[in-house]
Amino acid sequence: MWPLPGVPSLSWARFRARIAAVFHGADPKVCVAFWLFGLINNVLYVIILSAALDLVGPNVPKGVVLLADVLPSFGTKLVAPYFIHAVPYSMRIVICVLLSVLGMIVVALCPEYTDGSTLSFKLAGIVLASLSSGIGEMSFVSLTHYYGPFSLAAWGSGTGAAGLVGAGAYALATTSLGFGVRATLLSSACLPAVLAVSFFIILPRSPIQAQYHDFEEEQRNVNEGTSGDNGDDENDRLLDSSFHSAQSLKVNPPRTGLGLQSITANLKQVKGLFFPFMLPLLLVYIAEYTINQGVSPTLLFPLEASPFTHFRAFYPAYNAIYQIGVFISRSSTPFFRVHNLYLPSFLQIINLVVLTLHSLFDFIPSVYLVFLVIFWEGLLGGLVYVNTFAEIGDRVSPENREFSLGATTASDSGGICIAGFLGMMFEVWLCDWQVSHGRDFCRRT
Repeated sequence: MWPLPGVPSLSWARFRARIAAVFHGADPKVCVAFWLFGLINNVLYVIILSAALDLVGPNVPKGVVLLADVLPSFGTKLVAPYFIHAVPYSMRIVICVLLSVLGMIVVALCPEYTDGSTLSFKLAGIVLASLSSGIGEMSFVSLTHYYGPFSLAAWGSGTGAAGLVGAGAYALATTSLGFGVRATLLSSACLPAVLAVSFFIILPRSPIQAQYHDFEEEQRNVNEGTSGDNGDDENDRLLDSSFHSAQSLKVNPPRTGLGLQSITANLKQVKGLFFPFMLPLLLVYIAEYTINQGVSPTLLFPLEASPFTHFRAFYPAYNAIYQIGVFISRSSTPFFRVHNLYLPSFLQIINLVVLTLHSLFDFIPSVYLVFLVIFWEGLLGGLVYVNTFAEIGDRVSPENREFSLGATTASDSGGICIAGFLGMMFEVWLCDWQVSHGRDFCRRT
């Protein structure tokens, strides 16, 4: 093809050179490990949300599943940053794997919605999986402090892929392939083993070891050769601990403890993180998860005007389209950065308003236009998530960065919790409105 006048040609070789320049210096093992961390840590969460309708039925708000899936995670992220540095990463991985496997097995044992006791049993399993997700996200995001911006980009891409894989695989398995809900959920209980493989086999330990040994050498110089030896076991424990980087120990030692002074210092730091980082992340999650759990179950069209044969197919399809947008935007930081975090957050609120108005007044003529808005919703949510942590990496000092990364993860879960309550109210209100105006699609399955 001849180049257009005034437009520089871009050969395949030049394109590959540009891509290589973007990823120059990236360690493939680090990228693979963090991509798998993001994928597996989030995929069960997405599968559970995609299965919400099948787990609770059409007469129970899907926000109930959302709250069970996120409240334990939110509580963990809110409290754990102040003491979790005492738990080695290796121990955290084991805990995450065990909680996830047990949770999915419990959920899968009785997927049919029959009575209140069955629902309680399934919610208990979701809580276990949520605890695992909260510990994992907080730990892996903090761990990017040791491995640089490519680890964060890989983590973000993996979390985006988790949404795509989880929602897409669940929709494919339970619709096109005809697998049962129980079989689909039970098979997903094998996935957490990948976390252990990624951490113990794929991830290089040298960045953590280098930071620890640098700190140890400086301490020997400061102490004029005095021994700070606490034994090999203690050294290994510090090596695996998330807060014991050379910089955080050297600059702000109280933050590595468990006392009142350490907690007070960290609380002051959280106040400084709230407006530039935590609030926009909170807002975007409130808006998008209110859409996902409260509005999208009511965005239904006549079957003859849609690509579906059952009304239950709308919900997982919306989730899958949303996750495609999330995956694209969470994979974008090596190529595209957003520094104004509030702009996409406010655009997400506009999405919520538009889709709510459509649910009430039915003015969008085609389901394919709704698909487009849902895709845009996913793009905005993913942009705010990954760019929030990228901005922390750029703008927060190294000695405070690791704690800041972990503490800020509470914002997304906090936003989802608020959206869970809003979503339950929205779904009931919107469905009742539709039924009272002659559209009873939301009561059908």
